[in-house]
Amino acid sequence: MVLSKLRLAQGSAYATTTLLSYALAGFGIVATLSTLGVSWDKLQWLVAALSVGLGFGLQEIFANFISGLIILFERPVRIGDVVTIGNLSGTVSRIRIRATTITDFDRKDIIVPNKTFITGQLINWSLSDTVTRVTLKVGVAYGSDLDAVRRLLLQAARDNPRVLKEPEPQVLFLNFGESTLDHELRIHVRDLGDRNPATDEINRFIDREFNKAGINIAFRKVDVFLKNFAGQQLQLSASTRPADDGAKPAAGDQA
Repeated sequence: MVLSKLRLAQGSAYATTTLLSYALAGFGIVATLSTLGVSWDKLQWLVAALSVGLGFGLQEIFANFISGLIILFERPVRIGDVVTIGNLSGTVSRIRIRATTITDFDRKDIIVPNKTFITGQLINWSLSDTVTRVTLKVGVAYGSDLDAVRRLLLQAARDNPRVLKEPEPQVLFLNFGESTLDHELRIHVRDLGDRNPATDEINRFIDREFNKAGINIAFRKVDVFLKNFAGQQLQLSASTRPADDGAKPAAGDQA
């Protein structure tokens, strides 16, 4: 009740509540032992046994406990943050002293030991703000009109309502590839949930407008030359693009 009136942020309120609950639990244990007449002389053997246990079987639990305290005080992650740890991405839904619960994008709850947050690489997509950059790579065929490529890529970004006006979208011609002129379209979206929808919408725009403008999305092509026993030379061409140059890639061939 008191914390709700203080208007604390979700993460701050949760950290405060968790620390208070553990402090009250510790105080309750001490008070109960005192009421039962248990003195420190009797407890020192228990403390010694726990110390030996921490040195062997309980060291991982102790490491997770300390890591949980670090998370609650330093707050590298908070309730509601979108994070990535290794191959796991999701929203932090619960922080305990031993482990943290992450709800992934399939709505599965995954329990992650707190030690992982401290010793592993952690990406917090929403620690400072929720704005993220999306990079779309586009390779066009040699001989393409690069001015038209740049204009259409910028139009694809500026016409999309999910793309922020600031920072401005960028189109960069970065590399002469083996079969492609490699471009990157860099945009910023307000929320992490806009990344995939924006990518889908912009890719569809690029495919449609490039076809209208006669700009080909290039594919890697390999030419193989063979000679038969008569000395005649044959040429075989292998490409990730379908045989018909005007045809679009099949659904199974798209990334």
